[in-house]
Order: sequence, then structure tokens, then C-alpha cells
Amino acid sequence: MVNKPSKADKKIAYDKKLCQFLDDYSQILVVAADNVGSNQLQMIRKGLRGDSLVLMGKNTMMKRSVRLHADKTGNKDFLNLLPLLQGNVGLIFTKGDLKEVSEEVAKYKVGAPARVGLVAPIDVIVPPGNTGLDPSQTSFFQVLNIPTKINKGTVEIITPVELIKKGDKVGSSEAALLAKLGIRPFSYGLVVLSVYDSGSVFSPEVLDLTEDDLVEKFAIGVSMVTALSLAISYPTLAAAPHMFINAYKNVLAVALATEFSFPEADKVKEYLKDPSKFAVAAPVAAADSGAAPAATAAKEEAKDEPGEESEEDMGFSLFD
Repeated sequence: MVNKPSKADKKIAYDKKLCQFLDDYSQILVVAADNVGSNQLQMIRKGLRGDSLVLMGKNTMMKRSVRLHADKTGNKDFLNLLPLLQGNVGLIFTKGDLKEVSEEVAKYKVGAPARVGLVAPIDVIVPPGNTGLDPSQTSFFQVLNIPTKINKGTVEIITPVELIKKGDKVGSSEAALLAKLGIRPFSYGLVVLSVYDSGSVFSPEVLDLTEDDLVEKFAIGVSMVTALSLAISYPTLAAAPHMFINAYKNVLAVALATEFSFPEADKVKEYLKDPSKFAVAAPVAAADSGAAPAATAAKEEAKDEPGEESEEDMGFSLFD
């Protein structure tokens, strides 16, 4: 007779497995597993097989194991996981690229029908068109105020209708209608809630940032530091060029207002004494090229004028 492991033995085995994973992996994705079935979870495990492992379990067991392991190893960074273990969540331990792993997890979503009492994660819109239902089914549409007409012996929806709004609970009528129409409006899978990386916890949106996004945010930060440094006259590497330029402008202004001078100021004073030096003569070639067409046009006009005069001298007129 084979002895089944007791609950205490299962807790010990689970605690050992989780602690081993914490030692072997420094990157963890905390994922929500609402409405994810066992078969779907098995598909996800197969898809991630290689450098990632999925571990599910009760929150109380996971928190207990994390606390014990933190106390045993003295690594308090593991305690940052405790606030994340709320609701129906699981852990994905990985040594791969976090963005690639999260994208791989997102692939395994399965369509699901709208069940009564379920909170809709998205808006559900019934498209117009022939439903294939016979006219006796029009009562469903009338209850939900969906405009229909009978076309070739079947019910046809005239206009698109927003049947369920995001955040609303699915009613019995909505669920029955969607089932009759064969519409499975919702899709479920593991959803990444938080990312743990060597003690740091951050939102999964950070994984979507590109190098251009980081450069842009860095530039915004530098500009803010520069503005603050200039406002309080505190020198920093970002503000130093602007401070030197402003200082040069002030010294130049003093030199122009007094007899004090230096090489750069001498050049400015020279221009101020003779403003004509600011004027730039037009290129001679451009002037010549522009004059030639004008002269040619003038010659052509001159040729036409004698002809008109000779016609007048001969006495011809359109009105004769």
C-alpha cells in the first residue's frame, strides 16, 4: 500500500521548492491567474520551458516560505515580494529577457464565454448582421433593446449595439444572447502585474520602454536640472555652458558701455561704429544673370513696336 504524503509533507516540499527557486533565480514575474484553467496553465508551462518556471500556490504558503527564506539567508530583499502576493496570483521565475518572457506569456490567451455574474474586462459590442436565429428568438433582442428586422426568415441586427460595458456584471439575458450568437467576447490568460528583479519591484510597463524613450526621459530630466541650477545659480555640469555664455554676455555688455575691452569685444565695437559692415553685397554673378533675360525681353518688345506703328501709318483699322 502506497502512503500518500500528508499536508505537512506537502508544505515542506513546497517550501523547499520555492526556496530553491529564490536561490536560483533573481528575476520574478508576479502574474494574475484569474479564470485560467489547468490545461491552459499547462500550455503556458510548456511554452516557457527552458529558462522559466511557473509556480502556483496559496498566498499564505508563499508568504510563509518567503519569510522563512529571508530569515534563513539574511537577504531582506525577498520581503519585497510579500505585498505583491495578493489575490489569485502566481510566480514566474526566469533567467531570460523579462520583456520576451512577458510577451510569450501574453500569447497564451483563451477565448471564454460571458458567464452570468462575471465582471466584464472589456466592452462587448454586438455587430450588425444576420444572426441565423428564427423569428421566435426576437424576445431576447427586445428585452435588451436591440433593433432587429426579419430578413429571409431569420433575425437580423440592424445596428451595432454596446451590450455590456467594461466593469459591469454580465446578466442572464446578455449571457444567453451571446451564447445563442456564438460570441465568446472575453479572453483570459496570465497577466503580468509586477516585476521583481534582484530586490527591485517595478511595473510591467517599464518593460515596454525603448532606448529612444529612455533618452527622451533623460533629456527632460537634464533640462529640469539645468533650469533649477540656473534659477538658484548653482553650478552643475548641465548648467555650466549656459552660465559661461551668460557671464560672457555680461562682460561684453560692460565692455561696450565702458572703455574696457578685449579681443572679442573689439570686433563687436568695430561693427557698432560702422553698421555698413553688416550689409552683404549681392553676388555680381546673380545680378548679371538676372539682367540678361531682362535685356532680351526689352529687345523683343522693341522689335514689336515698329510693326504696330507701320500698321497705323497705312491707315488700316478694324472699324473701317
